[in-house]
Amino acid sequence: MADPSSYRPKPGEIPDSPGVYRFRDEHRRVIYVGKAKSLRQRLANYFQDLAGLHPRTRTMVTTAVSVEWTVVSTEVEALQLEYSWIKEYDPRFNVKYRDDKSYPYLAVTMNEEFPRVQVMRGHKKKGVRYFGPYGHAWAIRDTVDLLLRVFPVRTCSTGVFKNAARTGRPCLLGYIGKCSAPCVERISAEEHRELAEEFCDFMAGRTGAHLRRLEQRMTEAAEEMEYERAARLRDDIGALKKAMEKSAVVLADATDADLIAVAEDELEAAVQIFHVRGGRVRGQRGWVTDKVEEITTGALVEHALQQLYGEETGDAVPREVLVPALPDPVEPVQQWLTGRRGSGVSLRVPQRGDKRALMETVERNAQQALVLHKTKRASDLTTRSRALEEIADALGLDSAPLRIECYDISHLQGDDVVASMVVFEDGLARKSEYRRFQIKSFAGQDDVRSMHEVITRRFRRYLADKERTGEWSDGEEPGAGTGGEVAGVDGTPAPDGTAGAEGALGPDGTADGPAVPSASTLTEDDGRPKRFAYPPQLVVVDGGAPQVAAAHRALDELGIDDIAVCGLAKRLEEVWLPGEDDPVVLPRTSEGLYLLQRVRDEAHRFAISYQRVKRAKRFRSGPLDDVPGLGETRKQALIKHFGSVKKLRAATVEQICEVPGIGRKTAEAITAALAGTVPAGPAVNTATGEIVDDMDDVGDMVGMDDVEEPGKSGGSPGEPVSAGAPDDRRGLER
Repeated sequence: MADPSSYRPKPGEIPDSPGVYRFRDEHRRVIYVGKAKSLRQRLANYFQDLAGLHPRTRTMVTTAVSVEWTVVSTEVEALQLEYSWIKEYDPRFNVKYRDDKSYPYLAVTMNEEFPRVQVMRGHKKKGVRYFGPYGHAWAIRDTVDLLLRVFPVRTCSTGVFKNAARTGRPCLLGYIGKCSAPCVERISAEEHRELAEEFCDFMAGRTGAHLRRLEQRMTEAAEEMEYERAARLRDDIGALKKAMEKSAVVLADATDADLIAVAEDELEAAVQIFHVRGGRVRGQRGWVTDKVEEITTGALVEHALQQLYGEETGDAVPREVLVPALPDPVEPVQQWLTGRRGSGVSLRVPQRGDKRALMETVERNAQQALVLHKTKRASDLTTRSRALEEIADALGLDSAPLRIECYDISHLQGDDVVASMVVFEDGLARKSEYRRFQIKSFAGQDDVRSMHEVITRRFRRYLADKERTGEWSDGEEPGAGTGGEVAGVDGTPAPDGTAGAEGALGPDGTADGPAVPSASTLTEDDGRPKRFAYPPQLVVVDGGAPQVAAAHRALDELGIDDIAVCGLAKRLEEVWLPGEDDPVVLPRTSEGLYLLQRVRDEAHRFAISYQRVKRAKRFRSGPLDDVPGLGETRKQALIKHFGSVKKLRAATVEQICEVPGIGRKTAEAITAALAGTVPAGPAVNTATGEIVDDMDDVGDMVGMDDVEEPGKSGGSPGEPVSAGAPDDRRGLER
């Protein structure tokens, strides 16, 4: 714990003007972001007697070791900068609303030539009209099914649409009259877009005029004795009225408003939001947050408004926003909302009438959501705490391991050897921290050497970040005696913004790269979460005594002695410790053993998912993959120009040069590669165009980087970490 007086700035140094401030911890991570009308007055509140601070505020200021600030012109600018920094740094002590699900929306893709009606989740896209959110996807499908007989808009996927256009036959919905079948040109693109616009108007609440128009057409058809058409129009009117009944009228004056209610206790708060459009409740959502700082109801409302309307693709600000308490001060928030909408926004607390009655309904929903959340979490928290305590007792740790990292090696009969690193914090998976490795130092199957290499590379990166912040108290450099390199071969930081590309590991598993550069050659930490910056309290390896010994030896070689290591063997679920002849056997009913099993199984699943992707990529590889500097875009251009690899192989250098973007040297390299040989010469980084001299850097540039981007599980863009389930063929893929 730090003494706040050790980093307290002098009062005269702090400006008496609006601004945003950041507290940082010993690792230079931003742990809290706040805004203030007067920075001097606000920061002075944090540096009073610790006994007078709220417990959570006291924890924050004693965790921090420095504070810095940025002056802005107005409070509105401070509000905007605070929100952007909270999104960027993800500070642990700021209020962050979370939810256990992604709410579905009814979306109309008006950005396409033939707009499509569909269910969408996740981030909003430009050019798409959204309605909702809804509590369940089936509610959207029921509504759409009723409306398609009146507004037969396209609902099929792109593949189905193109296949129908190719065959000249519409899908089933086209035959039964629930799609206007623009795929087979029954209507033009302009007519279909008008139909989609009418659908959007109806969903937006402009229902009266459309119903009156249908009723008039029904009457005219009856007068002209076209009874079949009149009957169809009657059924259409009935379908529209049935769809309207699914969202009851709550406000008689066709109000567009969002109602936000908060239910809170000393530790947590729940927020419920009702979206009212055209006087009807069109959507509902809810969030829950831990109150990690001393905060008022008005401040909770302010954070909810930031999260609701802050994103570029976030919810549109309605004409009226009703809240249980106003932020203090309210003027900057009011101005910010007005700027987001482009016109005036009424932000107020309803006092009486229908709006107050509806607010009470929203408040009851918030209270029920908080009770439900606490009921679920109470048991969960107790179980996880007991599991961590059991692990600490069994392994003889001084405290519960709040951060656990688990490593697993995966291969297919010795090919495509990869490793995974998964992270559990407070007993829960932290998927944004997952990492993957490709074994670089040797070929073939050797789980022990692979584990040594992976642990060495992971914690060399950690030492690099630690050395970057100047935390060496004894003057010893990281990795001394083992090479311990943390930068590229030229001593510059790596393009990924972390510690840099590592040198190749020698045959014995030790490093043979350049020595550690001084701190001046490393880039300054900016407070963003780094790839390998956070050390765990416990390292778990998938395996028995040999794997544990390899991991422990790697940490010893790096001079790390404050991280515990254990291994979990699958055969009898035994826990192995370094240097121990006998394993630790936890009871089968132990929550600690169950947590270790979940961590180990998750590491195994993540490793296999990466190994499968690499295997599939190897199977799909072709002769053009051996051409240095030839990326996917130019490969596709070549195939498109010549039609096939066979025709490309028969082409001359001059003919290949006719393809846009292909120069003579590249054409010669392509010809040589297709002839079965690749011309000798330096490798070229396809991302930067730079010549790469170190072969380990060549591996990194073609997809052999130590880590993957957070939230990806197999290298495919947008693939979630959770993709891929454990395979029953684990023995084969080991």
